[in-house]
Amino acid sequence: MAQAGVAAVPQTMRAWALFGPDDLRPVTKPVPRPGPAEVLVKVAAVAICGTDLEILHHGLPALVEGELPFNGQHVIGHEYVGTVVALGPDVDEFQVGDRVVVEVHAGCGRCERCRHGMYTSCLNYSRRSKGHRANGFTTDGGFAEYAVNHINTVYKLPDHIPFDEATLIVTAGTALYGLDVLGGLVAGETLLVVGPGPIGLMAVACGKALGASVILAGTRESRLRLGQELGADWVVDVRRENLADRVRELTEGQGVDLVMECSGAPDAMNQALYSTKRGGKICLAAFSREPVPFDAAYMVRNNIYLYGIRGEGRGAVKRGLALMAQGKISGKPFITHRFSLDELPKALETAEKRIGDAIKVVVFP
Repeated sequence: MAQAGVAAVPQTMRAWALFGPDDLRPVTKPVPRPGPAEVLVKVAAVAICGTDLEILHHGLPALVEGELPFNGQHVIGHEYVGTVVALGPDVDEFQVGDRVVVEVHAGCGRCERCRHGMYTSCLNYSRRSKGHRANGFTTDGGFAEYAVNHINTVYKLPDHIPFDEATLIVTAGTALYGLDVLGGLVAGETLLVVGPGPIGLMAVACGKALGASVILAGTRESRLRLGQELGADWVVDVRRENLADRVRELTEGQGVDLVMECSGAPDAMNQALYSTKRGGKICLAAFSREPVPFDAAYMVRNNIYLYGIRGEGRGAVKRGLALMAQGKISGKPFITHRFSLDELPKALETAEKRIGDAIKVVVFP
C-alpha cells in the first residue's frame, strides 16, 4: 500500500478462516484496504466471546448476502483493539499511529433503527450493499493481523489503558447498553445481575460505578467471589438458596428495581420476575438455546417491564471506555489466559471448556 496516511503495511497477513463446523484453519490473506470512512487497524489483542464459539460450531448468525455459513474465507473475532496503520480516502478523524478500541456493529446508518442509535438491531443486518457491517459476524473480524473498520466503530484509546485490558471495553458496552434500556439512572436503585459470566460480571462493575446496590446470582463460587471483588454488595448461590426468596429478604420484601439477566438459563426468566419489585424492569442480555416459558400473568399483574438487547448499541462502548479511562472499571480482573494467534485453537478450547476456570481468554496476533 502506498498512499497518503499509510504506515508500512505488508501485502499479506496471517489469519484464521472457517472452512466448516469446527474447522478453523490458518490461512494467508491479502491485507484489506480501507475504503471511504474506513481505517485499517493492526490488531494488538482480541478477546474470545461466547458468540465466537457459536459461530465456530454453527456458522454466522446472520448470513452475508450470497455467502454460505462456512466458505473458507470468513474471519471471526470481534472484541479487539489495536493501532491505526492506514486511512481511507478523506478520513481525518483518526491518524496513523492512533491506539483504538473497536466496537462490533456499524449498522447501515440509513434505516430507522440505526438513526435511533439501535444499530445492533439494524433493519439491513448483513446487507453490505446497504452499508451494514458487523465485525466478525458479517465482515471479517479480529483473529488476524489486520482488520478494516468503519470510523463509527473506532474510538481512540488512552495510552494508560493496556491493550489486553481494553478488549473488555466491548463487554462493558454490552452491560451498559442493558443498563441504558433499563433507564440509565441506576444510582440509588437495587440491581440484580443473574449469571456471573463476563457480561454479568461487567454489569456488576458498571452498576456499582453508576451508584447502584448490586446483588449477583450464580452457581460458581469462584465467579461469585470475583463479583464481590468487583463491588457486588450481596451474592446468592442459586444451588443453595431460592433466588427470589433471598432477594426479598435483602429488599425488605419488595424485590429489586432492576434485573440484568445474563445467564440464558431456562428458569432464569421466572426467577427474575419473582425477584422484581412491582413496576420494576428486566433486561435480557443472554441468548437462550430453546424457547423459554415464563409467567406472563405475573409480569402483567405486577406491571413489570421486559426488555431485550443485542450487543453494544447506542454508543455504549464509548461510555465503557470513559469508565475504564477514569479507573471506575477495569478489564484486568477478567483476564485469566493469554495465547498467541498461532495458538488460537487452544485458546478457543480453553474458553469453551473453561479450563483453569477461564473467564476471558485473550489472543495476541
